[in-house]
Amino acid sequence: MRVFVTGATGFIGTPVVKELIAAGHKVLGMARSDEGAKSLADIGADVHRSSLEDIESLRRGAAAADAVIHLAFIHDFSNFVENSEIDRQAIEAIGSELAGFDRPFIATSGLAGLAAPGQLATEDSVISPNFPFPRVSEQTALALVPKGVRVSVVRLPQVHNTVKQGLVSSAIAIAREKGVSAYVGEGQNRLAAANVLDVARLYRLVLEKNENGAKYHAVAEEGVYMRDIAKVIGRGLQMPVKSILPEEAEAHFGWFSMFADHDLVGSSAITRKKLGWNPTGPGLIADLEKMDYRG
Repeated sequence: MRVFVTGATGFIGTPVVKELIAAGHKVLGMARSDEGAKSLADIGADVHRSSLEDIESLRRGAAAADAVIHLAFIHDFSNFVENSEIDRQAIEAIGSELAGFDRPFIATSGLAGLAAPGQLATEDSVISPNFPFPRVSEQTALALVPKGVRVSVVRLPQVHNTVKQGLVSSAIAIAREKGVSAYVGEGQNRLAAANVLDVARLYRLVLEKNENGAKYHAVAEEGVYMRDIAKVIGRGLQMPVKSILPEEAEAHFGWFSMFADHDLVGSSAITRKKLGWNPTGPGLIADLEKMDYRG
């Protein structure tokens, strides 16, 4: 298949593009810059110059492909509401080109809002309609199914290697700024995680085996305790580790406080059974232990 990939030059997008090409697929990768375009060409992908804000160009990219994997998102939490709206419009634009053609559209979401604290989200879990979260990637994508779009959703945990670790990368930056690696209360809240190469392989399997309207979990580890994450960050940065009170979280973590004391955990049992996906990469703690903290 010829696959249009948004976010093709990103942390997850680049391994996904490599995985697809290695499996014999052709990739049309979205790039915003000359540097990004060159990096895609160097790994054997065709280049589509565009951005999430360029709706007409997104439509052209989708129209030129047999399938679409939507990975792009503007990860600037200071403009989270605006960026979530850009994402919603991009998904609807892509979907408008795919309606009625039975071409797979794989959208990307997360685990937030799927389960009560202490409970594992499963692939059958539904985002609560009262969940106060502006990013509505999953809801927007699945709303395209009745319009004749063949949609499936990949829900991501904290995707990691020894360079990046999803939200944990923000926790590292805050620890550097504050001079202490902190966790809230007893640090018993957890983050699900998966190595980026395992995630890339899952996207390829979803492309090849997906069912319309299905939701898949890219979860290798169901939940890693925040206290353990804070400890390994403290060792890496050679700084103290401490617990802070819940009422101190916002002052310490800023925007990250919305995640710092919450569970984002999930099971991937259904995904593994349906797709034969068996993650083999290092765990989150193992990658954090091998990270170079001098940067």
